[in-house]
Amino acid sequence: MKPQSLMLSFLGIHVLDRRVAVFSGSVIDVFARVRVSEEAVRTTLTRMVKRELLARHRRGRRMYFGLTARSTAVLEDGYQRVWRSVVNRDWDGTWTMVGFSLPESARSQRHDLRSRLIWGGFGTVQNGLWIAPGEVDVPGLVGDLELDDHLRVFTVRTAKPTEAGQIAHSAFDLPAVAARYQAFLRRWDGDNPYPDAPDDLARQLLLHTEWLHLVRRDPRLPAEHLPGDWPAIRAEQVFRRLAEGYGESARTIAESVLDTIRP
Repeated sequence: MKPQSLMLSFLGIHVLDRRVAVFSGSVIDVFARVRVSEEAVRTTLTRMVKRELLARHRRGRRMYFGLTARSTAVLEDGYQRVWRSVVNRDWDGTWTMVGFSLPESARSQRHDLRSRLIWGGFGTVQNGLWIAPGEVDVPGLVGDLELDDHLRVFTVRTAKPTEAGQIAHSAFDLPAVAARYQAFLRRWDGDNPYPDAPDDLARQLLLHTEWLHLVRRDPRLPAEHLPGDWPAIRAEQVFRRLAEGYGESARTIAESVLDTIRP
C-alpha cells in the first residue's frame, strides 16, 4: 500500500472532523506500525503540502500538519465511499453516459479524465463512450479538468434490442472486480487477520486503506445484474465487523501516541 493512501486513511479516521493538526513525529510513530519508514512519511507529508492537501503549522521546533479545504473534501468523499453499501439496490434504470473526443496532444488530460471516470463508477461502452449506473454528478467529478467543450453528457435508459444486463457485463470487468473482493476475503476473513501487525491501530489503517482501494474501483452495479454469489456482499460484512472491532482500541492507541494542536 502506498504511503499516501495510508496517510489519507489515517487522516480520515483520526483527524477529519477534529479540527486539529498533528505533530510529524507522532505520525512517524503511527506509520512505523505499518512498516512505513520515517523518510517515506516525511516525503509524503511534503508532497501533500505541495498538492495543497496539508498545511504546515509550526510550534517552536515542532512542525504540525493539518487539513486544507481540498483534503477535507477528498476525505469526506472517501468516508462516503467507505461506508455506503457496495451493492446498488436502489437503481431506477437510468444510466449516465459521457462521450468525449480529445486530440492526441491532450494525452495527459485524456488520462486524467479516464481516471476520474473510473473513480466515478464509469465503464466503457466503446471508444470515447463511457457509462455508469444512476445519475452521476459529472461536473463535480471532472469539472476542474476544464474539458467541458470536449464532453457530451446524457442521462439515458436502454432500449431494445439493448438490455441493461448486457451493458453491465460488457462495459465492466466483473470477473476482475470479483477477484479483488475474493483477495480481500482471503486476507481478512479469518480468525487472525494480519498477524504481523503489532496492534489494532495498524490493522485499522491497513483495513480501511485496502477497503477504500477496493470500493473506488467498484462501479456499484445494480444488484439485479450481479451474480447471486457476488463476493462484495460478504466482503462488506467482514469489513464492517472488523472496522467496528478495531475502532475503540485503535482510538485509544492513537490518543496515546498523537500530539495535536488547534491550528
